[in-house]
Amino acid sequence: MSQYFEVHPENPQPRLLKQAVQILHGGGIAAIPTDSSYALVCHLDDKAAAQNLRRIRGVDDKHHLTLLCRDLSELASYARVDNKQDRLLKLGTPGPFTFILEATKEVPRRVSHPSRRTIGLRVPEHAVTQALLELLGQPLLATTLIAPGETEPMNDPHQIRDHFQKLIQAVVDAGACAMQPTTVVDLSGAAPVLVRQGRGDAALLGLNLMEADAPAA
Repeated sequence: MSQYFEVHPENPQPRLLKQAVQILHGGGIAAIPTDSSYALVCHLDDKAAAQNLRRIRGVDDKHHLTLLCRDLSELASYARVDNKQDRLLKLGTPGPFTFILEATKEVPRRVSHPSRRTIGLRVPEHAVTQALLELLGQPLLATTLIAPGETEPMNDPHQIRDHFQKLIQAVVDAGACAMQPTTVVDLSGAAPVLVRQGRGDAALLGLNLMEADAPAA
């Protein structure tokens, strides 16, 4: 049975968030709000939790998971970023963009793409997400909260609890958030590629992006 934490969306109660962080440190999976949609998250360094995250979402190891980072300086510790990529990241963060980049050795190989050694990274613009990341002290491994067999992310924390209460250990309820996944841009190749059009406006990056077919995040 998952624990349910109802928090203020702009000034979340630290006491409740600390309890959620303890669950994550203990290997639990949590549903949390972000600036795009709710996400399933776990501790980056917990192998079993990462496996459970994929199983609950119904995706394999070729599906890009995402690291939620506090800021660009933290993101740069987990991805190889050149000057051109850095300019694009500054335009899209914080916000509802996920960027696929080459992972550094700080990222466990088991959570990066098995053949490309890439990982999704983003800096969310949501007070609750940021407070959780600050308390945890490192990025969270995440995936958009889309139920297996569905195409749209879940938005209602009460429905999330009812649907996943036997599968996840915590739900952080900050009310309804946007019901769109992030916009995913692959920066790991010679030219940026739009993998998925979501809530983030790709035009903000100043690029004319061609959309690919591969799903992510």
